[in-house]
Parts: sequence; structure tokens; C-alpha cells
Amino acid sequence: MRPSTRYYAVFATDKPGMREVRDRIRAVHRTYLRSAPQHGVFVRLGGSTFAPRCDGHNGTLLVVEAEGYDDVMRFVRDDPYTLAGVFERVEIRPWDWNVGNPEQRV
Repeated sequence: MRPSTRYYAVFATDKPGMREVRDRIRAVHRTYLRSAPQHGVFVRLGGSTFAPRCDGHNGTLLVVEAEGYDDVMRFVRDDPYTLAGVFERVEIRPWDWNVGNPEQRV
């Protein structure tokens, strides 16, 4: 982690019936996630979450690195999934990496 930054966990839950929209704009969403120089938020881990029986996507989980909470809020607000109305709810939590921290030396 760079000095003056911290990690944040972003939990986004899809609205029901958004599978087609999610699939249609997935490539644009992924490009956005990789565009850190433009927005200053670095995605360290990310992927889709699934319904309990794994029979379809139901959201997104990201671990991001940023200077502040407001930066992460802007990042999520400008995400193509958010702009397309995919998410029903988004929760952002400051997060401390413990197990599996890639910067931790054992």
C-alpha cells in the first residue's frame, strides 16, 4: 500500500433482472476498473458475486486502494454498471488486509 492510501471493500448488489444489462456492458465495466490513472482508484481484487445456489450473478465485490472514501464514492458513481442502473445497493467499507496480504513478509 502506498503511503497515505488505504484499502476499501466495495459490495454492490444487483437489482433483480439486470443480467442482460450486466452482460452487455461487462467489457466497458472491466476497462473502467483498469483505468486507475484516470480516477486514482486502484482495483486490487475484483469479481462477480453469485446467488446462493451459484445460478447467476447477483453483484460485484471489489477491493480497491485509494486516498480517501470520497475518491471511492466517485469511482463507484462513475462505474458503467452504476450508470446503467445495474446496482440496487452499494456499500463501501474501509478495510484492513490481514490474511494473504501481498505486502506482508512472512
